[in-house]
Amino acid sequence: MDGEGRQVIGAREMREQARGFVAHATARNRLPLDFSVASLRVVDFLIDGLRKGGRTRRDIAGTLFGLGAYVGEVLVRRAGAVWVDFDAEQREFFGQAVGVRMPDGRVWNPLGKVVNCLERGGKNGSEASLQTFYLTLPGRVRHAA
Repeated sequence: MDGEGRQVIGAREMREQARGFVAHATARNRLPLDFSVASLRVVDFLIDGLRKGGRTRRDIAGTLFGLGAYVGEVLVRRAGAVWVDFDAEQREFFGQAVGVRMPDGRVWNPLGKVVNCLERGGKNGSEASLQTFYLTLPGRVRHAA
């Protein structure tokens, strides 16, 4: 539990969280969420739709978490990252309990990155696209399985 009484999901659960999000998101829609780099463009469109929908961040918190888990899992499957539990200092800095560690040792916060894209997407091109984020990401393996 975190300081506000919410259950904290750890690194071990993130792969299943991503799979569960895909199952839920594709149950009624034919979204090509296949954990490919190209599918991050679909995530960009979903975030844009959430932004235009005008709902509060609190209203869409579960969807944002699912999208962040999905983006992180793309990094795991395609860039050679691994899910990690953040230490106390990283949790304070990122505002999240989990993230990914790249092969070069850098850590990233895909859950926070999704929120940044939602909040800043229309204002700053670098924050507008998760696909661009992936393609410009330092420390990734080019052909991870």
